[in-house]
Amino acid sequence: MSQQELIASLPAHLRQFVKLQDYNQYTPRDHAVWRFLLLSLASHMAQHAHPVYLEGLRKTGISLDQIPSIDDMNQCLQRIGWQAVVVDGFIPPAIFMEFQARKILVIALDMRSVHHMLYTPAPDIVHESAGHAPFIVDVDYAEFLQRFGEIGMKALSTASDYAVYEAIRHLSIVKESPRSTEQDIAQAESHLQQALATNSQEKPSEASLLSRLHWWTVEYGLVGEVDNYKIFGAGLLSSLGEGVNCTDDTRVRKLPLTVDAINTPYDITREQPQLFVTKSCKHLTQVLETFAHGMAYRKGGAGSLRKAIECQTVNTAVYNSGLQISGKFVRVLTDAMDNVIYLGTEGPTQLAWGNRELHGHSTDYHAEGFGSPVGKIKDMPRCLSEYTIDEMKAVGIAVGQPVVLDFVSGVRVTGQLDHIERRDHKNILFSFSQCRVTGPVKPDGAEGDVLFDPAWGNYDMAVGDRIVSVFGGTADKDRYRLYQHAPAEQTQRVHHSTEEALLFALYQELRDLRNAGQANEAALAAVLDKLSDYPEEWLLRFEILELLPPDSAMAGELRNGLVSLQTLSPEHERLIQTGIERLGR
Repeated sequence: MSQQELIASLPAHLRQFVKLQDYNQYTPRDHAVWRFLLLSLASHMAQHAHPVYLEGLRKTGISLDQIPSIDDMNQCLQRIGWQAVVVDGFIPPAIFMEFQARKILVIALDMRSVHHMLYTPAPDIVHESAGHAPFIVDVDYAEFLQRFGEIGMKALSTASDYAVYEAIRHLSIVKESPRSTEQDIAQAESHLQQALATNSQEKPSEASLLSRLHWWTVEYGLVGEVDNYKIFGAGLLSSLGEGVNCTDDTRVRKLPLTVDAINTPYDITREQPQLFVTKSCKHLTQVLETFAHGMAYRKGGAGSLRKAIECQTVNTAVYNSGLQISGKFVRVLTDAMDNVIYLGTEGPTQLAWGNRELHGHSTDYHAEGFGSPVGKIKDMPRCLSEYTIDEMKAVGIAVGQPVVLDFVSGVRVTGQLDHIERRDHKNILFSFSQCRVTGPVKPDGAEGDVLFDPAWGNYDMAVGDRIVSVFGGTADKDRYRLYQHAPAEQTQRVHHSTEEALLFALYQELRDLRNAGQANEAALAAVLDKLSDYPEEWLLRFEILELLPPDSAMAGELRNGLVSLQTLSPEHERLIQTGIERLGR
């Protein structure tokens, strides 16, 4: 399946985030950066990564020599039931999780620059492809990753969670942009700190806690025993800096993985002071399911609705009849045993069943909100949703007739029953005209609160005696989109100067010589001579050194020149030293 075919097969709310990979956008130097990183990482990870890593690189179509083509990767991934799409940088966490649930890897389109080889603040194709893809060849890990997506897309999140996401995305774009000034970066960093400070004042949401578990497993996980472990986290696999440093037990503590890892926050701008070790991929799934067991989508009930209210975001409540209410929940009434007896939303609300919006019950129709009782009807032992049309007629509940519904909770609904919506042999929605809804009688004997008045229009009553699930986002995500458009701020493309274009031509010349088997000393000397106009260009000089006989005079001079370039910055020192050690010179 080509990129275009895969994109066309996606639902619209996901399709808007997907880009097309233009392979020609990668410069010859981009490919050289990829090659240096992957060869260095493979050399290190052969000893420190789980054995599946190197096998996975081969089986997922990832070459050590050049940036992967997404079409080529997909030909390999489809054999193991997965696919990949490319996106522009960070995308909303819930969208990321939904892709993962669909067994689709999300891969950032851009390649990190030569100036950010050890660490890039933005997602890039090194991290997303060479970090995440290799381990999905392991069946247990692939099932864990998909399950994480299924659970993650249901997590409740807050408005401040999203503000943090937007601030991180903005900072990553600013830091990677060649046009950004120090002031731009400082302002973006300050904005992120403000967003984080606001977020830290709240009780962590399900999504926030789950992101920690994702960080300590998928991104920065170790597998094995605390004193005998291997790397499998994508963040470590794709980092020459932290991927090496994490194996030093004197500077990075190793802890056994339990669900308590959610209590440990992380800082994306710094190397982690501790990492967690899982016993196996099956153990990962056990820890994930332990967390999921306490989530609102599994527990339902009043506590879950209160969580949704605290989030102040759009979420979905599911009745045991299957009816789904998607909106911003602002109200939940309960009885003395904390059973839900009434719920309410404000603002645009969608009614759905089976994740498909009910005809006539869009956010346009329920633009101001929705409210409905929850519970059993007096003298009717089964849930109202389970009764047949004839059974209801026998107790005076019939379309076209005035109906009185007295709930066990004390809620009363009276009005003309105009329509009964049924799905899968169940009643899921009653529609009334001239309807009045009141709450339970007050302790002092006064009439209960008016929950709906006939003057407000027609009334739609959800049918069901329990709220069995509350999950993040909407039921029909295409008809009620939380993200109407992909982020307006896009990663800024670099416009290369004439001088850079000439340098890239030298990278290509060297690659052509290597591929053609014509990289003899004379040809390499000719390329090196042209580098005189680029005295600080270390990477191309290193690629020349790779191709020279170790005992040649030219190799010795080139090596000494590279050692002198190490003084340019700590990053130059680390990278050049890594390369020289890999060559054994």
